[in-house]
Amino acid sequence: MCKLHLLHGNVETPSSLTSISLTNYSETGMKVASKVRPSIVGIKVEYTANSMFLRNSTTASAEGSGIIITEDGYILTNNHIVNSTSTNSFYELGKANKLSVYLYNDETEYPATIIGTDEQTDLAVIKIDKTGLTPAELGDSSKVQVGEFSMAIGNPLGLESSVTAGIISAVNRKVTDTDGKTFTLIQTDAAINSGNSGGALVNAEGKVIGVNTLKLSGTGIEGMGFAIPINSTKEIYEQLINHGSVKRPYIGITGIDLDQKTADYNKLVVGIYVKEVETFSSAEKAGIKTGDVIIGADGKTVKTMDELNEIKNAHAIGDQMTLKVNRNGQEMDISLTLAEQPTKQP
Repeated sequence: MCKLHLLHGNVETPSSLTSISLTNYSETGMKVASKVRPSIVGIKVEYTANSMFLRNSTTASAEGSGIIITEDGYILTNNHIVNSTSTNSFYELGKANKLSVYLYNDETEYPATIIGTDEQTDLAVIKIDKTGLTPAELGDSSKVQVGEFSMAIGNPLGLESSVTAGIISAVNRKVTDTDGKTFTLIQTDAAINSGNSGGALVNAEGKVIGVNTLKLSGTGIEGMGFAIPINSTKEIYEQLINHGSVKRPYIGITGIDLDQKTADYNKLVVGIYVKEVETFSSAEKAGIKTGDVIIGADGKTVKTMDELNEIKNAHAIGDQMTLKVNRNGQEMDISLTLAEQPTKQP
């Protein structure tokens, strides 16, 4: 038989407990939802699915969300919604061949066109032929603090204009997706489900602080959603609207990260092994060669391509950049002029 042991001390009775009102919290949620929902759209996409075994193709569909950024129809969303590269053993998806947008409290299906996509940041801009829309008010994601109110608004599982609320769980969270790309994101416990991608993460003022992009799922995982900080999207969507793509500085190498074990085994040094130098690239013109190991950039030690790219991306096209290279055991500094990254051909 189990015995219950009571701990004696200063025990509060129910009558002495402080009553906590949720009225303010509810009012905040209602005001935020009312303000932001007119600026969030549902997106429906049709792809051509090419069979790996059959000669014919079929149609696949998906749903996502978007954020209205101009009153004349420009909408910010995720690249992976409109430019899928999903592949499995049976089929392969490509770009969307039909794109439809649904506005808040409007059952009209608005055809949309893709203005520009950026795989590196997982952002895209689409447009519908309509004016008088309500652009979302953008906040300052650099001021987001852990613990503050957050609300996710989007089109989860096709349920348009759904809202979920929670708090900010973390900022500047490094997350690597299934394709090996690493993003710096805002983490929230507001529920984010399939179809929320491209929708808004907003604060208590109804200002967009992030673009919902992914969630962690699996046994034992709950309440781990992520959003792209809105500050990092502004230059991207402006370039997509103006140019259809993002112009970035470019070195022109393919590199392999060498940790200590791999470097020792191959009698090299820790750094970035240059596997390939692209023809006519900045790297080739500067004299970087296959087999070089890049160990520094602009006076800073680098050990990975991510570290090198972070330094490179702080530059503009046409800037000078200095790489420290180990070649056959000898160190040397090589200066190069950063060119514009070539646009990928479809």
